Amino acid sequence: MSLSPLQVLPEDYSLLTDLYQLTMSACYVGEGLDQRRASFELFARRLPPNFGYLIAMGLTQAIEYLEAFTFSDRHLEQLQATGIFGQAPPAFWETLRHARFTGDVWAVPEGTAMFANEPLLRIEAPLWQAQMVETYLLNVLNYQTLIATRAARLRDVAGPDAKLLEFGTRRAFSPQGAVWAARAALAGGLDSTSNVLAALQLGRQPTGTMAHALVMAIAALEGRETDAFEAFHRYFPSAPLLIDTFDTVAAAQQLAAQQQQGQSALAGVRLDSGDLATLSQQVRELLPGVPIFASGDIDEYEIVRLNQAGAAIDGYGLGTRLVTGSPVNGVYKLVDIDGIPVMKEASSKVTYPGQKQVFRQYEGSNAVKDWLGLAIEAQNHGAQSLLQPVMQNGQLVLELDSLTAIANRTAQSVASLSPAVRRVNAPAPYNVAITPELAKLTQATRHQTPSESSP
Repeated sequence: MSLSPLQVLPEDYSLLTDLYQLTMSACYVGEGLDQRRASFELFARRLPPNFGYLIAMGLTQAIEYLEAFTFSDRHLEQLQATGIFGQAPPAFWETLRHARFTGDVWAVPEGTAMFANEPLLRIEAPLWQAQMVETYLLNVLNYQTLIATRAARLRDVAGPDAKLLEFGTRRAFSPQGAVWAARAALAGGLDSTSNVLAALQLGRQPTGTMAHALVMAIAALEGRETDAFEAFHRYFPSAPLLIDTFDTVAAAQQLAAQQQQGQSALAGVRLDSGDLATLSQQVRELLPGVPIFASGDIDEYEIVRLNQAGAAIDGYGLGTRLVTGSPVNGVYKLVDIDGIPVMKEASSKVTYPGQKQVFRQYEGSNAVKDWLGLAIEAQNHGAQSLLQPVMQNGQLVLELDSLTAIANRTAQSVASLSPAVRRVNAPAPYNVAITPELAKLTQATRHQTPSESSP
C-alpha cells in the first residue's frame, strides 16, 4: 500500500484547521451571516507556571499563512467525500472555492514582552474568514511564544556573554515544530541552532559539536579516545570536543598534556553528564582559557543552580526543556460582531468585549505600566499603543522585522521589566489595569438576568 507523505505544505495550510471551523463557517453561510464583520483577539488568560511575562512570537508565520489562505479543487473534493457536509448550503462550496483572506490584522511586534489578557493579535474580517483561521494562528503563536519566552529567560539568567545554542530538534513535537522552535529560540536571544534546515532558511550558520557515537566508534577501532579527538579535528579543527564519553577529567588531562606539547588548539569542550558544576571547575583548572560548554536537559532553573554552585561554564546547549514544557494556553475569542461588542461570561473564562488596545508607558529603566483599553481610545499620558496595523484588506501594510531586529527587541523588552517580574522562580504577578471606558463597556455588555432587568 502506497502512502502519501503526512506533511504540511503551504498549499494545504487552509485544511490545517479543526473541523468545527468548517462546520461553523458552513452554518454562517447558510444563515447569511458569513460576511458580517467580526473581530477576534488572541491572548493568554494565564501565563505558564513561574512565568512572569511572555515574549510575543510567530507573527511572521501567521502572515505567511494568511497570504496563502485558499482552498483548491482537490481540497473541496476531499471535504465533500467525507460526507460530513451533505446538508451544507451550495453557497458554502462557492465561498471556499473563491476564498482569500481579505481582512485586517493588528498585532504587537514580535519580541514584545506581554502579560495575561493582553491581545497579541486581532483579526478583523468577514465572520467566516475570521473563524476559519483560528486553529492555525493559535498553533503558531502559542508555540513560538512559549519557545521565545523560554529563550529570553535562559538568556536573562545566563547573562549577555554566555553562548547559548539551540539543540532541541530531536525533542520538538514535530519536524515543523523543530523549525519553528529554532526560529523562536534565536529571536528570543539564543546565539545559534544545530538545526541545519532552520539555520540555512534563516540565513544563519548552523552550529554543533559531536556525539558520543563518534568517540566510541573511533576509540573502539583505533584504540584511544584521543584518536577520536584528533580524527575529528583533522576535518573540523574549530569544533568543540565532547569529553565525557568515558572519564571527563582523564580526557581533559590528556588534552592538557597535548596542549603543553603544542599538539592541539582547542576551540572548546562540552560536558553532557555528571556533576556539571564540579566537573567544569576541574576542567577549567586543567584547560584554562578553553571555553567550556554544558548540555543535558538544562533549563533556566538549572543555570541558576549552576551559577550559585560556582560552575565554570561559558555556554550551554539547550534542547528538551527549551522546546517542550507547559504550553502557552492562548485563546482566540470573538469580541465584536458588526460593531456589537460581545463577551464570554462563563465562570473563570470571562473575556473583555470590544476591539482593544494595549497601552504601555515606560517608567524608568526597569518598569513598564500597562493599560488594557478600547481601540478607539486615544493614547494618554504618553503611552505607546502596542497593537499595530499589519494587514489591511488582506494586504501587508507593515514590513515584517528581521530576526536580528526581533532578537534586539526581545532583549530590550526583557530589560524594561522589573527584576521581580523577571524572576524565574516565583515571579511577581503583573496585573494589567483596564481603562474606565473598557470597564464601562464590560458592565454594559454583560447579559442581565431577569431579576436584574426588572424595574
